[in-house]
Order: sequence, then C-alpha cells, then structure tokens
Amino acid sequence: MTQNRKERICTLLKGIETGDASSVSVVNEQKYIQHNPQTQEGGEGLAVLFKRLSKSNPRVNIVRIFEDGDYIFAQTEYDFSSSNIGFEVFHFEGDQTDEHWDNIQKRLGPNQSGHSMVDGITEITDIEKTEVNRKFVNAFVNQVLINNQLETLEDYIDKDHYTEHNPLLSDNLSALKIALSNNTKNSIRVIQYEKNHRFLAEGNFVLSVCEGSFNGKHSAFYDLFRIANGKIVEHWDTTEAIPPRTEWKNDNGKF
Repeated sequence: MTQNRKERICTLLKGIETGDASSVSVVNEQKYIQHNPQTQEGGEGLAVLFKRLSKSNPRVNIVRIFEDGDYIFAQTEYDFSSSNIGFEVFHFEGDQTDEHWDNIQKRLGPNQSGHSMVDGITEITDIEKTEVNRKFVNAFVNQVLINNQLETLEDYIDKDHYTEHNPLLSDNLSALKIALSNNTKNSIRVIQYEKNHRFLAEGNFVLSVCEGSFNGKHSAFYDLFRIANGKIVEHWDTTEAIPPRTEWKNDNGKF
C-alpha cells in the first residue's frame, strides 16, 4: 500500500535515527528547496546529514503531525547530544516534497505550570472549522503579537482554560503580558514579532510562522495554537536565532 504524505514524512524524519538513505526518497532532488540555512540543498544533502547524525545514536519522536493542502507540518522531539524541540514544514508536489522549512530550539522546562514543551492534547478535531480557526489566529498574531495590542489578549485566549507550553511562561496570562511588554535597554521589545510568513492549519490546530527578533537577535518564531470554543486554549512554540548569511549553506533564506 502506498504511504500517504504524513506517513512518508514520518519515515523521512525517523531516517535520522537509522541513517537510511532510502528514507529521503520522498524528496524530489531535482526541485528541492531547503530553507534550513545550515543544511545543503537536495536529497543528497539530507542523506549525508542523516548518515552523520545517526552516528550519535539520535532519537526522533513525531509528537504531532498535520496536513494542510500541499503542506505537511509536524512537531518533533530530537535527542542528539542534547534534547531539542522542532517544527518541520514540507511542501509537496504529488508524492514528493519539493520544499522544507524548520525551526528548532533546545529543550527547556518544565515551565512554572509543570508543562513540557510537547505534552498536551494531540487529537485533531473540528476539521470543518479549519479556515475559521486560521483566520482567528491570523487576527491574534497581527493584533497582539505584531502590533502589541495587549489589551485585546483575552479576546483571543480563554484565560480560564489555557495551557501554556513555553518553558519560560505559565498558564497565567499575566506572565505572557509581561513577556510581551518587556523592553531591552535600548527600549526595543525583547520579543519582537515583525512579519508573518504563513499560517498552516488542520482542524483545531494552527501553526504561525513569523520573523522578528528575540533579545536583539534576528529570529524565527513558530507558534502552534489549539482552538476550542472559538478561543486559544493551548500553545506550543520554538524560537530560533537565524545565523548570519556568511554561515548559510544555501541561499534560500529561512522563510
């Protein structure tokens, strides 16, 4: 039986454990565009990377995986010499992926409310509300995260049923408000969302991909939201600094 797209991406990611070059057969080497600045282009680059990583006896766990049209996106745990949490995004053309983005952060936590960066609900529901939820998160990201209109926070988040997985925050919205309000010595926000690049959604889950700065460093913000009863009730994220262009192994850019 032919694997569906989600299954093929799971096989690809698990190939990091084994170093099996055949796991990258889902990659269209002729068209593949790699947006991880530290990874070479094409299937051959991935095969070499997987072979190198497999020597350190890594462990890969796909925690959540979603499909949105021609996109597959997943939340993953990576245990190499250290533990990391990542989001992976793949664009498909037919049976093969031709483009890839990711965002990886060192695993921290649990946070003040006792939550890890990956635990929580995994079940996908409310498929018929996918577009409604996408538009809702779009409004939240633009109004609250980018434009910093914190007075509207509770219009979007259910404060009585909210679960926060960011390792530096808690379920209490006051911690989020403080984090989004903090400024550096130069009066620049510590967490500065500047531009959204895409929203990917399946049912009650929406992933936002944004560009900005964290502690003054050019960064990518990947935020996964779970929606219930018209409000955000759960949140996971990763923040990754974008390396200087002189260190890139491809010229495609992070986004």
